[in-house]
Amino acid sequence: MITFLLADERRILIILLMVVFVKVQKSKAYFSRYQVKFRRRREGKTDYRQRKRLCAQDKNKYQSPKYRLVVRFTNTQVICQIVYALIDGDRVMTQATSKELARYGLAVGLKNYASAYCTGLLVARRLLQKLGMDDIYEGNTEVDAEVVSTEYEKKTYFVEEVDEDRRPFRALLDVGCRATTTGCRIFGALKGAADGGLDIPHSEKRFPGYDRDAKEYDAEMHKERIFGGHVGEYMEYLEEEDNQKYQEQFASYLAESIEADGLEELYEGVHEKIREDPTAAEKKDFSPDKSFKKKAKLTHAERKARVQAKKDAKIAELEESDEDDDEE
Repeated sequence: MITFLLADERRILIILLMVVFVKVQKSKAYFSRYQVKFRRRREGKTDYRQRKRLCAQDKNKYQSPKYRLVVRFTNTQVICQIVYALIDGDRVMTQATSKELARYGLAVGLKNYASAYCTGLLVARRLLQKLGMDDIYEGNTEVDAEVVSTEYEKKTYFVEEVDEDRRPFRALLDVGCRATTTGCRIFGALKGAADGGLDIPHSEKRFPGYDRDAKEYDAEMHKERIFGGHVGEYMEYLEEEDNQKYQEQFASYLAESIEADGLEELYEGVHEKIREDPTAAEKKDFSPDKSFKKKAKLTHAERKARVQAKKDAKIAELEESDEDDDEE
């Protein structure tokens, strides 16, 4: 029968037959059982699958929490915190930000790989000083970018030596929702905290200088990144190729009289100063400016009088303009 119909009529008939058999994918039963995801998951802020594995502790550990090294990057700084979870929320033991590095002689480049390393080192030394373990676990004082680990009582600790009385402070890296690509700045903060004396499980596979195909790790390349060598190379390249762009892009470096040749020495000095005094600066008391006083609100009668005055002034102006036109 369909063969005797015109082409347009056949097409309409086929469409009608197809419409009849369309399956309802999301029915009333689906929506009645739909469960909304957690708010921070909807906002893309928390990976709960990751968080559960970082926070959940064995029941035979008797409420001993798992500690996390939380590393976050903003548009202006690096934030490192040592955090543990309780049932009513997280608790921060200590924290450090790259804005504090100005006290140690580094006021520019506060979110690159080298500053991430310095911030990780600062939070590690600050925590160990708070716990009275800074003399026991000094960390790696000579930066060589090698992964340090020690076997003790059939366990692996990522420190040079394990004290018999006090075990090293173990923390797990919390990267949040960032992609853990090879050479990411997050691992700069991890390396800084590990060199600062914390026991953080890691390997060299995500550090700069690791070749996945050859399965080889170039520690010298990583060391160069820790001391800002990649920044220095780009400064030299830009100065030769486009001096105007160099003056604009590295204006803050030039204002501090920082050149490409002096970056390694600068970061070495920052590392030494952090080890000498990792304590946080005293909080300054906030004193608001009380000289400013808000104008008193006008009453209803005053507002009406103000509007009437404007009307009278406008009427008088129009009358003057009309008189001038008549005289002409």
